[in-house]
Amino acid sequence: MASAAEQMAANMSWGAFGKATELRQRILFTLGLLIVYRLGTYIPVPGIDANQLRAFMDQAQAGLGGVLNMFTGGAISRMGIFALGIMPYISASIIVQLMTAMVPALEQLKKEGEQGRKKINQYTRYGTVVLATFQAYGLAASLQAGDLATNPGWFFMATCVITLVGGTMFLMWLGEQITARGIGNGISLIIFVGIIAELPAALAQFFEQGRSGALSTPMILGVIIMLLGTLTFVVFMERALRKIHIQYPRRQVGMKVYDGGSSHLPVKVNPAGVIPAIFASSLLLLPTTLATFSGSETGPVMATILAYFGPGQPLYLLFFAAMIIFFTFFYTFNVSFKTDDVADNLKNQNGFVPGIRPGKKTAEYLDYVVTRLLVVGSVYLAVVCLLPEIVRANLSITAYFGGTSILIIVSVGMDTVQQIQSHLLAHQYEGLIEKSQLRGRKRKKGPARR
Repeated sequence: MASAAEQMAANMSWGAFGKATELRQRILFTLGLLIVYRLGTYIPVPGIDANQLRAFMDQAQAGLGGVLNMFTGGAISRMGIFALGIMPYISASIIVQLMTAMVPALEQLKKEGEQGRKKINQYTRYGTVVLATFQAYGLAASLQAGDLATNPGWFFMATCVITLVGGTMFLMWLGEQITARGIGNGISLIIFVGIIAELPAALAQFFEQGRSGALSTPMILGVIIMLLGTLTFVVFMERALRKIHIQYPRRQVGMKVYDGGSSHLPVKVNPAGVIPAIFASSLLLLPTTLATFSGSETGPVMATILAYFGPGQPLYLLFFAAMIIFFTFFYTFNVSFKTDDVADNLKNQNGFVPGIRPGKKTAEYLDYVVTRLLVVGSVYLAVVCLLPEIVRANLSITAYFGGTSILIIVSVGMDTVQQIQSHLLAHQYEGLIEKSQLRGRKRKKGPARR
């Protein structure tokens, strides 16, 4: 028999959506900020030679430039003010979270609740400014070395750095506002919208390759089947979970004794979601972003890095898989599913796993279960991100058909829809509570009988 929550979720309709005023405002707020982001990708950085940039990006789309273009929503191909994208913020988040796990002072700060979280977020913002400044300076120097600047010099360098850093900080603010006052995770939605907005142009480019003879018809059909299969597999794995049985003992309230109930603790096969893929991609793009536009002026060290860590290269694939597996375990146990906290919450609610003692033993059992789930989850993420990447690199097709982009589209889309359903469900509960209170008041108005 379906629970009350499942019955209410099944009865959700457009009428219920129309009555949820707060949810509608949140969605409109999110859409408004995402439109602002898309408009910003078309505002160019001052002093860029548009013709030279267009010619360069036509050559770079099949390589690393296409990957950078995907994560910046096309801003880097137009050299817009959001050309650095949100990647400096993600890189700063990685560094701060790693330091939080290793530095006792930051770990203690993390345990202080809301105030500690605010301070850690502030450190992340400072780190974003530092990383964005270094990347913007390197990108400006690369643009100048690649003859893509109309008036090279210190004025161009300063203008470019200030514009790019300001664009990244504005994107960071947009993401935080969407998370706090909108729907979904703001940072993930910014990347998601950037991919979706450029996907029609990527499809047109893909079919144009088939029309010109660069790709044969069987290859095109094979790529489409691969994409549909990957999409189905990602949806299946993102919904897969392991249910841990939870038992609650009998309890006495006054003179009444209530029977103990049972429930389950759902643990996803991939509790980290799309975060490991984004983190791994961010680390891969961090050293190579600086050399993308420098052309023949690239130094020997950076040229070696680009040669071995280019898309489709063995070291690139090996490092990508290793980072995905590492961040899956790291993010799950430190952020999304802390087994010690879950065990403490169960103990405080008088819940226990049958056959397992509450407290430390429960935490050890959860560690045992989650670790084995993460072996499957991390391998799934690595396979989904690597196999389409290998096919894409060998066929020289657009980066939007890679496994990372599919994973981001599916995961962020499902997470956003789930949050919308949660808000609708909460709105229906509020309506039921208000009706019950009104009925109770009406009953109290009648004269009391003796």
